[in-house]
Amino acid sequence: MRRLALSLVLLAACAAAPLAAQARPAGRPAAAKPAPAAKPAALAPHAMVAAANPLAVEAGLKVLRAGGTAADAAVAVQTVLGLVEPQSSGVGGGAFLVYYDAKTKKVSAYDGREVAPAAAGPDLFLGKDGKPLPFFAAVLSGRSTGVPGAVAMLSMAQKEHGARPWASLFDEGVRLADDGFKVSPRLAGMIRSAAPQASAPDAVAYFTKPDGSKYAAGDTLKNPAYAATLRKIAAEGPAALLDGPIAQAIVERVRQGDLSSAMTLADLKGYQPRKTEALCRPYRVYVVCAPQPPSGGVGLLEALGVLEHTDIDKRNAADPQAWFQFAQASRLAYADRDHYVGDPAFVAVPVDGLLDPAYVASRAKLIGETAGPAPAPGRPKGAPAVGKDATKEPGGTTHFVIVDAQGDVASMTTTVESIFGSGRMVGGFFLNNQLTDFSFSPTEADGQPAANAVAGGKRPRSTMAPTIVFDRKGDFVEAVGSPGGTSIIAYNLKALVATLDWKMSMQDALALPNLIAKGDWFVGDSTQFPPEVAKGLAERGVNLKPNPNEASGLHGIVKRPGGYEGGADPRREGVARGY
Repeated sequence: MRRLALSLVLLAACAAAPLAAQARPAGRPAAAKPAPAAKPAALAPHAMVAAANPLAVEAGLKVLRAGGTAADAAVAVQTVLGLVEPQSSGVGGGAFLVYYDAKTKKVSAYDGREVAPAAAGPDLFLGKDGKPLPFFAAVLSGRSTGVPGAVAMLSMAQKEHGARPWASLFDEGVRLADDGFKVSPRLAGMIRSAAPQASAPDAVAYFTKPDGSKYAAGDTLKNPAYAATLRKIAAEGPAALLDGPIAQAIVERVRQGDLSSAMTLADLKGYQPRKTEALCRPYRVYVVCAPQPPSGGVGLLEALGVLEHTDIDKRNAADPQAWFQFAQASRLAYADRDHYVGDPAFVAVPVDGLLDPAYVASRAKLIGETAGPAPAPGRPKGAPAVGKDATKEPGGTTHFVIVDAQGDVASMTTTVESIFGSGRMVGGFFLNNQLTDFSFSPTEADGQPAANAVAGGKRPRSTMAPTIVFDRKGDFVEAVGSPGGTSIIAYNLKALVATLDWKMSMQDALALPNLIAKGDWFVGDSTQFPPEVAKGLAERGVNLKPNPNEASGLHGIVKRPGGYEGGADPRREGVARGY
């Protein structure tokens, strides 16, 4: 697999792309009706943080004001998010990070994805009858938890790009866990949700007050166990989670119950995050960078490549033809990504073939005038023979973006997989259910294995695709990303098209209605599109239905003359603030 570094050499090569592909987008369009009421855009001259909770944003800004880098602030932001937004991420989960070092003009990708225990096999989620287990039976079981990687990944990135002492980055998380924080309306809703994990014994015990009632919005929730865990991580680094008493507690907890895990202390101690050069490709006058597989980056870049063969950049968010092109590009990219992407340490992922200009052009020819049956995966160069995929990708994730005073940029998507992960807790934090991101059915009827089948030591496929965009000179333009389970690629694609092609502000772009087109279904914010857009889409065979999946949680920062403009998805509780 070819891995690209973002450097002036690469950018000079990209600049040789055909002039037709570099045509500048039309002026700022009239936007479609935003989803909920948009929050005011923020502008800061020096640095900025955009994340899903104001407490996490303030923790990151505190580190930046003290001279910390984006890598330092990322540790603080994740630490607080794991406390105040435990339904979405935490130290018991995993993450993907794309990092831009302004001094060297290099962009790196860090893979903190969880891994399956060494003893896990392709039958991990098959019952005694040989059929796939019911999904939530698997989620709530010990088998769903992979070795957590977020802390180890952050440690690797912070050692390479940080400026502050590691131990100092946990102060705000420790303080909030000890003193308590106000439960937000979103967290309160998750506590009372119908999600099975919210009714799991550990979650019930944590979220129930001494009088027997559940915590509500505005209540103060303390978590001294989490504070103790953070103190240990601050003192010992990732070894605090992966080797020692907390690791032992994780192993013991996942081995409880009927569908127990085979995880061992050796699995935890042996975990290693991955660092690669980011996966970068030109898009019109830009270069877009995302993580390597098993992330969703290749799918996002393929979708952009398909759209480059359309005139979507001459249209705007009020044009049904633009949204039709968006939908068809999404379907084509999802078909390929779902079929071919897996852990590249175990399967051959045809990244170069999927992003080859000739192949992408051939896929773009399939857009047509109306939406037909679900597109089949193509046959790019280097494509291996793999079986049909049977992966479910529920939501339970968050994203944040940080730009520091030196110009370094961190774009990170982080998760415990489903709401409250597996519903099991250790040390004041939830364990992930990331292994349910594998294909439950490991083989096709003919025995051909799926690219995303379970294997010992393997990372499950992900749609997470944190993104950083540059101009052809190698200068930072914007960074964006979102949670959303299987919908992440569509959410990120919307934000990129709206900001880069339609020249919308970051905030207006993130607030636009969402459209997720995958296979035979078209879902999204169906009531929020203007009637003329919905009518035009229906005439083209795109009949939108309400989105049954996790809503977007887009956060982004764009560089403007004089500073940074941020945006926070109005569907969540985040903010973009700077100084």
